[in-house]
Amino acid sequence: MYDHPAQHAANDRLWGEIARILRARGVADVPDRLDRTRDVHAIWRDPALLFGQACGYPLLADRALSLRVLALPVYDAPACGRATHASLLVARADDGRDSLAAYRGTRAAINDRLSNTGMNLFRATLAPIVGEGTFFADVIQTGAHRASVVAVGAGAADLAAIDGVTYAALDRFEPALTAKLKIVARSPESPTLPFVTAAATSIETVAALRIALDLVMADPGLADARAALFLAGHEPASAAALAPIAAIEATATAAGYPVLA
Repeated sequence: MYDHPAQHAANDRLWGEIARILRARGVADVPDRLDRTRDVHAIWRDPALLFGQACGYPLLADRALSLRVLALPVYDAPACGRATHASLLVARADDGRDSLAAYRGTRAAINDRLSNTGMNLFRATLAPIVGEGTFFADVIQTGAHRASVVAVGAGAADLAAIDGVTYAALDRFEPALTAKLKIVARSPESPTLPFVTAAATSIETVAALRIALDLVMADPGLADARAALFLAGHEPASAAALAPIAAIEATATAAGYPVLA
């Protein structure tokens, strides 16, 4: 999920070591390379998925997804805690509005309606101030956090919620994009994007995957690769760890703001 072109080499190195460990533990049919050819939604639905990362909100909202949660990553980036992260609500740097409430009647950008960081946490941040009716004049769907950043910077939208880890990567690797923005607010925290495998993956392979994660997170020879990805570790987890995401949604709904609009 966090695979900026400048991070490809780091992700490839981590996967190469995970693959080596899995093969050494007798796991068959381990891919040599990460699959960057398919949309993540298609990958999540692949019953042969060995290892991936998923957004927690669709895992709760889309009953067609059948995935097993392996662990929650820990990130060393702004807006991140111990296996938690938040979204940063951003606007153009030259926008004169100085409060979140001042963006009522403007245009919002979201990456996807089933995104936790781009929609669910955005909605939760606004819910206490929305009151009755809608908040935005328009909501555009961009398809990616980076695209939402570009939309805000270019004036096609006025406000967006950007995953804290994604924002950190853009700030490091494409500072010209974030230089056009200002941070207006920070969302509530929620669990980070879990590492997952297909629900049909055998118990033996699940155990091997968890051992591989333990080893690559502790390997000093991979410290630079982890740093390029802002990875500071991981916490073993199950689907139950995603419960706070549903609670965040329920709180916004109870406040009278069930749909980001």
